Amino acid sequence: MALDWKTCSEARLSRDVRFDGKFFIGVLTSGVYCRPICPARTAQERNVRYFPTAAAAAEAGFRPCLRCRPECSPGTPAWMGTSNTVSRALRLIDESALEDGGIEALAERLGIGSRHLRRLFLTHLGATPSAVAQTRRLQFAKKLIDETKLAMSEIAFAAGFGSVRRFNAAILKTYSRTPRQIRRLAHLKETQAENTYLFRLRFRPPYQWEMLLQYLKLRAIPGVEQVEGNVYRRSIALAGQHGSFEMSLDATGAALLARIQFTDPRALFQIVERIRNMFDLNADWHAIAARLATDRALGQRIRKAPGLRVPGCWDGFELAVRAILGQQVTVKGATTLAGRLVRAFGVPFTGVEGLTHLFPQPAALIEADLKSIGLPSARAETIRELARAVATGTIRFDGVIDTAAFMAKLCDVSGIGRWTAQYVAMRALREPDGFPAGDLGLLRGLGFESERELEQRSEAWRPWRAYAAMYVWNVPIEKTERVNRAAAAAVVGSRAEQRI
Repeated sequence: MALDWKTCSEARLSRDVRFDGKFFIGVLTSGVYCRPICPARTAQERNVRYFPTAAAAAEAGFRPCLRCRPECSPGTPAWMGTSNTVSRALRLIDESALEDGGIEALAERLGIGSRHLRRLFLTHLGATPSAVAQTRRLQFAKKLIDETKLAMSEIAFAAGFGSVRRFNAAILKTYSRTPRQIRRLAHLKETQAENTYLFRLRFRPPYQWEMLLQYLKLRAIPGVEQVEGNVYRRSIALAGQHGSFEMSLDATGAALLARIQFTDPRALFQIVERIRNMFDLNADWHAIAARLATDRALGQRIRKAPGLRVPGCWDGFELAVRAILGQQVTVKGATTLAGRLVRAFGVPFTGVEGLTHLFPQPAALIEADLKSIGLPSARAETIRELARAVATGTIRFDGVIDTAAFMAKLCDVSGIGRWTAQYVAMRALREPDGFPAGDLGLLRGLGFESERELEQRSEAWRPWRAYAAMYVWNVPIEKTERVNRAAAAAVVGSRAEQRI
């Protein structure tokens, strides 16, 4: 949805929650910038300015509001309406790319000059790449001050500041208060156990938590993941260290609670970002629904279950292996095989009831006897070949700039075809247009006899075809079109892959 002055004004005056995080309001009289839902007294129109991102507001000289806490807003869907280059750059910044060489190195990875990259960011986001990264660091630091008992020195390094002095100076300049003064204002009541952190991660409602949880439950890898009641939990490994997290729905209904157990607070920023992606918390649901609801079959599903998200994953290699295990077998069968693989080749994990292992690293599967867990020879070799490619860096799931090139490399692995590549792009790369058009469930659910027909129909759903797939897979409706099952079966019989 394009945000013009009139739209922003109406959203601000009505405090419309649908626009939370989509733009920010600079108030000239107070010098702060706010979310559209800020409870403070509404400023007169002549005294406000509108910005597409928090970084743009900060660049214009406004400081964050301490009442509405802009750092707590849902993630800005900055990839909407931006150029492909800016979208790719934002993905790399999410993975801390600027820390590996600054704007020049980032621009080189994107194949453009640093000056051009700055111009693109200013055009689309209203701020430079450095300002975007700096604002994200400050916002995460503010969140740690408000929501944890971490020492200020630990917060400084967890948020990516090179020193405590720079951290203190940046906080004072931005908030006109020292970090300790901000903490006193937070009135933190709940105390967490050592190395345990609780974050409220907001989203734009509606959000189909129960439906997303059910999808993950059916595919949860025994020993690594667990869905119990309305809680999802899993073991994690990052930078050679082990931990876990669990997710539940906040009582307010507008946020997920993330309870993270990890020994190194410096990893918290990356863990939180991965969780946000895994649970698709930055999605602009109303923009997605506006496009998909024009299709009659999808419109019925959207009205039945508004707010369905596309689940991501913790680790791209893990998801790809899980997808290979699911070829030619049922979802339940693939889950059983995944559990055997983890028990045979995973790393033992303790500390959380129900979580017994970490998923094996690529190096552990290169020479693994995968036939011992009941895998056919061809599929076992596919996993070993993928593990070799990832271990040597031929295939990387982080720092992906060109999704099409990534999928081409993935398809070079024997036994991996277009379906698996699209499915991995959809969930591991967070590609909103990922769409395994040859999937039997999609063909049957929409009443098509061939992949080509479905591809043609799906052109109108771009760039949100991944969400369309989730709706067809998970929200059944009364069929208005009959599927020619014999033709659909013939299509599936010619493919080597099945939906997992």
